[in-house]
Amino acid sequence: MKILSTIIPKIIRNIVVLFKLRDLMGKRLLLLMLVGIFGFVGTTQAQDPQFTQFYANPLYLNPAFAGTNICPRIIMNYRNQWPAISGTFVTYSASYDQHVNALGGGIGLMVNNDRAGEGTLNTLSASLIYSYRLEVSRKFSVKMGAQASYFQKRIDWDKLTFGDMIDARYGFVYETQEIRPTPSVGFMDFSAGILGFSERFYFGFAAHHLTQPDEGFLGLSRLPMKLTGHLGFNFPFNNRRRDSGSWSPNVLYQQQQDFQQINYGFYIHKGVIVGGLWFRQNFFNADAFIALVGFQQNNFKFGYSYDVTVSKLSNATAGSHEFSFGLNFECRPRKKKFRAISCPSF
Repeated sequence: MKILSTIIPKIIRNIVVLFKLRDLMGKRLLLLMLVGIFGFVGTTQAQDPQFTQFYANPLYLNPAFAGTNICPRIIMNYRNQWPAISGTFVTYSASYDQHVNALGGGIGLMVNNDRAGEGTLNTLSASLIYSYRLEVSRKFSVKMGAQASYFQKRIDWDKLTFGDMIDARYGFVYETQEIRPTPSVGFMDFSAGILGFSERFYFGFAAHHLTQPDEGFLGLSRLPMKLTGHLGFNFPFNNRRRDSGSWSPNVLYQQQQDFQQINYGFYIHKGVIVGGLWFRQNFFNADAFIALVGFQQNNFKFGYSYDVTVSKLSNATAGSHEFSFGLNFECRPRKKKFRAISCPSF
């Protein structure tokens, strides 16, 4: 889930009233009301949007990825999570990064937009990233990245419904007595990451929301720090032929407050086609089985993945759809040649 909240007696009473009226008002109003209650009370603790194709959105995964492609690149991502549920989560992302010799590392720019509850809660962020590159040896390199972001969150209060608006016979007819919050809040945020890689393996660690900024609309609400660790290997099918294709096992772990998640699976790259199979879970419950297919040729790539929900929500969510698009540009002649990281593209 993307929203966690403290349950208080007033919320419980409102939910009980709504369940009594669910046959009258329908499931969509029920879900919308729940989004309104759990998403915007003062004690809310939010979690970041996630992308299944995390390597297809590298700057979002870890700021140390800025400039790892050496040449300039543009990446765009789209995710529609649980489209069958009213108040779906839709997330957009776009980024640009490249290596700059004069700076000794990479620079990046990233913009994200997350729409929850059919636009009831809208989060827009813009980030500037710098990563320093260190050649430890001829075969191993380290990158350290820093990220500064500005967030703006907006609430469409008129889309929210509350228990005190309900008439037992006619449904939602009354004006709510809930306090109308400030429609938008803005705050600065800072993140950092480190990445190590060679021709055959790579690993990284990132810490987002280092200062745990206040994102509350009503009262104090800290954005919890998110910790990410990722590890992968790249094995060619034939060591003597670079064009023989490869397979790449990977694992990713994330923690944000009490929420923990682990992804594990593998990619297969053969010719212009990339495929992948993944499984996502926490340490107690399964979440989703993930299938991915991608196309990569020259400087262009495109990927599609589908999350098959295997938890108790499986019959209601219709899974999650995600698309990624990438475009690499040619580099100007370089005085020094750097080794690009050989991690998967999706």
